[in-house]
Amino acid sequence: MLFVCSQMHSLLQVSYTSWFLDAFNYAIATKMDVLNLSIGGPDYLDLPFVEKVWEITANNIIMVSAIGNDGPLYGTLNNPADQSDVIGVGGIDYSDHIASFSSRGMSTWEIPHGYGRVKPDVVAYGREIMGSKISTGCKSLSGTSVASPVVAGVVCLLVSVIPENKRKEILNPASMKQALVEGAAKLSGPNMYEQGAGRVALLESYEILKSYQPRASIFPSVLDFSDCPYSWPFCRQPLYAGAMPIIFNATILNGMGVIGYVDGPPTWHPSNEEGNLLSIHFSYSEVIWPWTGYLALHMQIKEEGAQYSGEIEGNVTVKVYSPPSQGEKSPRSSTCVLQLRLKVVPTPPRSKRILWDQFHSIKYPPGYIPRDSLDVRNDILDWHGDHLHTNFHLVFNMLRDSGYYVETLGSPLTCFDAHQYGTLLLVDLEDEYFEEEIEKLRGDVINSGLGLAVFADWYNVDTMVKMRFFDDNTRSWWTPVTGGANVPALNDLLAPFGIAFGDKILNGDFSMDGEQSRYASGTDIVKFPRGGYVHSFPFLDSSESGATQNVLLSAGMTKADSPILGLVEVGEGRVAVYGDSNCLDSSHMVTNCYWLLRKILDFTSGNIKDPMLFSPSVKQDNPLYIDDNQLPSRRTDVNFSTYSSVVGKELICRSDSRFEVWGTKGYNLQVRGRNRRLPGYPVIDLGRGLNSTAEVFPKTRPKSREKRRGDSGGNGYLGGLFYRDELDMPVLVASHWLAPAVIAVAGILLFFSFWRIRQKRRRRRKGSGSVRMANP
Repeated sequence: MLFVCSQMHSLLQVSYTSWFLDAFNYAIATKMDVLNLSIGGPDYLDLPFVEKVWEITANNIIMVSAIGNDGPLYGTLNNPADQSDVIGVGGIDYSDHIASFSSRGMSTWEIPHGYGRVKPDVVAYGREIMGSKISTGCKSLSGTSVASPVVAGVVCLLVSVIPENKRKEILNPASMKQALVEGAAKLSGPNMYEQGAGRVALLESYEILKSYQPRASIFPSVLDFSDCPYSWPFCRQPLYAGAMPIIFNATILNGMGVIGYVDGPPTWHPSNEEGNLLSIHFSYSEVIWPWTGYLALHMQIKEEGAQYSGEIEGNVTVKVYSPPSQGEKSPRSSTCVLQLRLKVVPTPPRSKRILWDQFHSIKYPPGYIPRDSLDVRNDILDWHGDHLHTNFHLVFNMLRDSGYYVETLGSPLTCFDAHQYGTLLLVDLEDEYFEEEIEKLRGDVINSGLGLAVFADWYNVDTMVKMRFFDDNTRSWWTPVTGGANVPALNDLLAPFGIAFGDKILNGDFSMDGEQSRYASGTDIVKFPRGGYVHSFPFLDSSESGATQNVLLSAGMTKADSPILGLVEVGEGRVAVYGDSNCLDSSHMVTNCYWLLRKILDFTSGNIKDPMLFSPSVKQDNPLYIDDNQLPSRRTDVNFSTYSSVVGKELICRSDSRFEVWGTKGYNLQVRGRNRRLPGYPVIDLGRGLNSTAEVFPKTRPKSREKRRGDSGGNGYLGGLFYRDELDMPVLVASHWLAPAVIAVAGILLFFSFWRIRQKRRRRRKGSGSVRMANP
């Protein structure tokens, strides 16, 4: 029998989507068995490419792909390796340490309104690997594109040892991934978003395949809060009553067939009486295609567990079935098990609880969301997720080390009870705000004593215009839809407190209390109330020079004192604002400002006033003030509703808010939304009183395919990007790609360095006009 394994790679700076579509069609036509793709990029909304990958795997071709070389940053997974039906491979060195260049999870398809999946799937040796030169001899190569074909070679060997008469029955993308992740050797040290299941192990995977019977399973199959650091971030913070739901997003692998169905809601089985204190709601793929789906657990402790301290153990089961295979009469059926071991503590005091606003974050894709630091030239897009567990993971660790409990809000500001939190933390936010949010936050601070801490970024319309470029692939101009932060929206939110940011772009170094800090493309404060404390420093204003010019001090460019930090008591609450978030963002951080964040939280949460921050010399005897018509204005040439979860949308509390307000407008706004429900968020019957409820889609083929798109992106949390009643976007429908392919091949292993895609194009592709750009 002929064995052929194919590898695709990019040796050029630019590679077009159409080239990949042609190559994928060739792979399908020749009935390849294994396909390695040592290329990738952040644009998981390149629909022609993503859909063709689904077609590849639906035709029983096992795709292996490099996870990316954007490490050690988190939230940097490349597509297609981040797709659940693809085996995503990270890199390690010969000491079993995660390679610094290897991209880290979690997947970002699901955020800001959900939670990402575990990726990579496995890791393999990818540093200083010997391979052939194009001419003669050998050379040493490093990169995840070297690790990926190593795994592709393992897959080819595993295919070759399965008897030919059983290959069609046993081998498929799901069963191969089951064998790899279940046979992998977990490394000590790295967490699940760095190593996935661990280092690939050929012999262990062979033993699994040798006796394999088609089944479904869950990856990861265990969530253990006591297993640190592997189970980071879950092992860093226990559950407690009154918290926002903790979301864990697992992948369903269905080795029984390309299409499968979840047979009824998942079920929580506590192993002891204390397990009844845990309430779990589920969202999941009702239709599993191709080969994979998702199971998301939304977990919170019931109020009767407010004083409980200990562990909760048990398991979640979900039944999956697939149509009978050729020659079979009955459907195939399997029960998947996810084991849980959770830590629970008594509810912390209000002053130790911080709420992180994730809802108002917008990232690339789909829009041109520019980088926060204009000093960075090689990464023009803000694409790392802006989540506490991606590029702000160091902030999360620091806050936990400081004794704070940090929760995430992926719904509007009306969807949390301000009496439970010491501080609402707003960092690097790009979206608008509902009028109800502005009004509620005003009352939360002034009347309920909520602390508010805001870290903004640059916003300058002239600079945004200068940052535009013409994309000759989509034949359109690309221009930023907002700045590093949406300052006009933040100013609306802060207006009740007499605070506003300006449109300067400030750069420079400064020192406070012996702490050296870098202010990198931050903004200035132009309005602040009398009696507050405002800190100013001499910085260079580069707003007039534009983003493409060098911001080094030169003739004609002078430094002037600019207000950048303000603190004030407002009614029962406290507000602190700072004009730069780069010192918290691990993506392009020069120096961190964790020391400043801790002092700010001491004030906003505990009314502890640091003598340095509250020196009489910086107290404002007169307010900072400019007319409203001088404040930064919104762009009028951008259809912001295309990217926003607010503009043109309905205010509704989603499934990452407290269960009691699901499907409502929030606290003190207990009015159901309009009849048109937000896609993926049916109105929840809050009167059920059950431990478990399920959130699913109807079993219609168009909806199944529509759900499947959100599924591969995890949980349908894409904020309406693919739904006809939300945006003028294509609605994906079930296709005819489900015909199984005959497994025929395996073969040759090539080594090439990884060329990372950096895509600069619109979300709506024009088919063959799309381009996948790669940087070395």
